[in-house]
Amino acid sequence: MAKAKTVAIEKKVNVNQYEAMFLLGAGFAAEVENALKILTGMVEKHGGKILLIKKWDERKLAYEIKGQKRGLYIICYFTAPSTAVTPIERDVTLSEQVLRVMITRADHLNVEEMNAVEPQPIQPREERNPWDRPSEDRGDRNDRGGDRGGDRGDRGGRGRSRDENPEAAFAKD
Repeated sequence: MAKAKTVAIEKKVNVNQYEAMFLLGAGFAAEVENALKILTGMVEKHGGKILLIKKWDERKLAYEIKGQKRGLYIICYFTAPSTAVTPIERDVTLSEQVLRVMITRADHLNVEEMNAVEPQPIQPREERNPWDRPSEDRGDRNDRGGDRGGDRGDRGGRGRSRDENPEAAFAKD
């Protein structure tokens, strides 16, 4: 009788490079090192390997999130199995410290490009005078040029309706 061969079937784990932008409450601005340890733990817990993690910026939020008006942004580059992204996002949802996360594939970046990532400066909004703004009475908005002369252009009106010509309702073509 032949012995049965036992073949270990290896699952091929697809490891990718990712970029994650974490948003933490402003309370972590003073203790950035603690925030980096928390986020590193979240990534490594699910089989990820940190390539680069650093404070990106602290900014005023566009709208309040979980009672926070300011936030600390941390950018993190890591490699992980493709199945690790969902559990990391779940950990962020359950965490009280992390407000949001956005994880994207970053296979196209090398280490030099990762180190070069810096936040863009906030540009102040340019205030305009009321007389510089488009006005409806001047025709600046939706002005397509030329006189349209009504909805039907040069094709004229619709002619007589059936209400004006009762015989037209019974006419056969």
